[in-house]
Amino acid sequence: MLRISRLTDYATVILGLLAAEPERVHTATAIAARTRIRAPTASKLLKQLHRAQLVTSSRGVHGGYQLARPAHAISAAAILDALEGPLALTDCAAGHGHCGIEETCRVGRGWQRLNLAIRRALADVSLAQLAGLEAAPAVLAERELKDVVERP
Repeated sequence: MLRISRLTDYATVILGLLAAEPERVHTATAIAARTRIRAPTASKLLKQLHRAQLVTSSRGVHGGYQLARPAHAISAAAILDALEGPLALTDCAAGHGHCGIEETCRVGRGWQRLNLAIRRALADVSLAQLAGLEAAPAVLAERELKDVVERP
């Protein structure tokens, strides 16, 4: 099953808080309290998000964290890359030479197509949309969503 980690989910919650108040500088302690994420975990995630250049940090009495760019300019793909690394459904989807049976495999290209489609879908969703700050570009009709969820 494809599933993001709990830490990636928490990082998205943190980014959503920062996106909702982009003009404010938030301390790690305040972020932890407002999101109910344990302080050590919030600090760890903020460091990862900073390394990935999704947030900026400033020191001092009025220091803290803010988004590095507007929420509409941060994609779900960028968030996942920062926390989990590049998406790769299979070894061959990670790039040429990562799979031992690449030469004889008949399904590799299919998995690569799926990997690319998922990557594009993630790139099309912004933090602003994830955080509910702006409407998603396309909403699946209830029937289409039901079909997707119920397929074996």
